[in-house]
Amino acid sequence: MKTPIVLLFAGVLLCPAPTSAAPSTTQEIEEALTCQCSCGLTVHSCNHLQCGFAVPAKQTIAEQIQQEKGKDEIIAAFVARYGEKVLSAPTTTGFNLAAWLTPFLALLIGGAVVGVLSLRWTRKRLRDAAETPIAPPSTNQYRARLQKELDTFDG
Repeated sequence: MKTPIVLLFAGVLLCPAPTSAAPSTTQEIEEALTCQCSCGLTVHSCNHLQCGFAVPAKQTIAEQIQQEKGKDEIIAAFVARYGEKVLSAPTTTGFNLAAWLTPFLALLIGGAVVGVLSLRWTRKRLRDAAETPIAPPSTNQYRARLQKELDTFDG
């Protein structure tokens, strides 16, 4: 009895998930694009009533969705026209990937260098301290110094 359930479960897991054929909504596409009126918001959330970019962009997006173009195709058209600055999220290829990873790599490498140097300095200090033992002064030196100070004391 367990075998058919296991086979059914395995079949469900091994079957590829159906691709979403549902058309993209205008909001999804508008959120993927940054308004170029310098407000810093996405096209969807730009709050300027007569925005010179968001209003025409929303119309263009609506027209292209009516022409049954996909989200990627519409976004690619905006990128071709305005450049990558129109994207609300940077791509993860080329220079953008390097720009995102470089600060983290620099921190990791810097931390490793600081760690290695501090270990070396600590070990060198311990090694130098072990090589040069401090000899305690003999009691005869103290007695001679005390006698000298007592002889010069005017009391």
